[in-house]
Amino acid sequence: MPSPTVPSEVSSASSGQRRWRADLRRSVHLLREFRFEQPDPARFYTALARDSAAQVAQYVDLRGARLVDVGGGPGYFRDEFVRAGADYFSVDVDAHDVTEARGHRVVGSGMQLPFRTGSFDLAYSSNVLEHVSDPWQMAEEMLRVVQPGGVVFISYTVWFGPWGGHETAPWHLVSGAFARRRYRRTHGREPKNRFGESLFAVTVADGLRWSGSQQHGEVLDITARYNPRWAHVLLRIPILREVTTWNLVIVLRRR
Repeated sequence: MPSPTVPSEVSSASSGQRRWRADLRRSVHLLREFRFEQPDPARFYTALARDSAAQVAQYVDLRGARLVDVGGGPGYFRDEFVRAGADYFSVDVDAHDVTEARGHRVVGSGMQLPFRTGSFDLAYSSNVLEHVSDPWQMAEEMLRVVQPGGVVFISYTVWFGPWGGHETAPWHLVSGAFARRRYRRTHGREPKNRFGESLFAVTVADGLRWSGSQQHGEVLDITARYNPRWAHVLLRIPILREVTTWNLVIVLRRR
C-alpha cells in the first residue's frame, strides 16, 4: 500500500485567496467548536464550512468553479463556497431539511450522481461517505463527474476514531451493532445514525487502498482533517493512524 502524501504545506491555488494553514491553533479552534455540534449545529458547521472553503481553495481556484457538493445538507457549506465565487450544486437524497437559497439543489443518490461525465471542476463531500452502503462507489462517481484536471475532495469520519460511532460513540469501538442496541436501551429510541443502515464502518486503510488503486485520479493529498500538519506522520503508522485520525481527507485530480 502506498504511503500517503504528506507535504509540509499546500500552496494556494490562486494568489488572491487567503492562505490556509493546518497549524495547532486551527486544530484547537475546530475542536472547541465541535463541542457545539449537537447543541448548536449552526455554530459548528458554519465554522467548519468556512475552514473547508479555505482548505479546498489550496487545491483549486473557487472563483467561477463549477462545484458539486455530494450531501450538501442545510446549506452551511453552500454559503461559504458561493461566497468564495463557486457556481454551487448540491445533491441530497432527501430535500426535507435543505433550505432554499443560492446555488442549485438536486435530489439524487451519491452512488449514482445525476450528472454527465466531466460536468464539474470540483466534486466535494464532507462527512457523507460513512453514511452510504457502498462508499467507494460514491467516490468513483465523484471522480467521474469532474472534468480532466478537475479536483475531488472527500472527507469522512473514520470508524475507529473517537467519533466514529457518532452519537453512539464510544461504544462503537466494541461493535457498531452493540453501540446501536445500547443507545436504543438508554434513550428508548433508535439513534439518528443507525449502524448497518445509515452508518457504516469506513477506515483509514480503506481510503488509502482506494486512492492507491486509482488509475483515473492523481492523489494530491491525504491528510487528517482536524490534526495539525506536523502530526500527519501518524498516517504512515498502521493501527495508530486509525485511532488518531478523527476524519480523513482524500484529494485527487482527475487525469
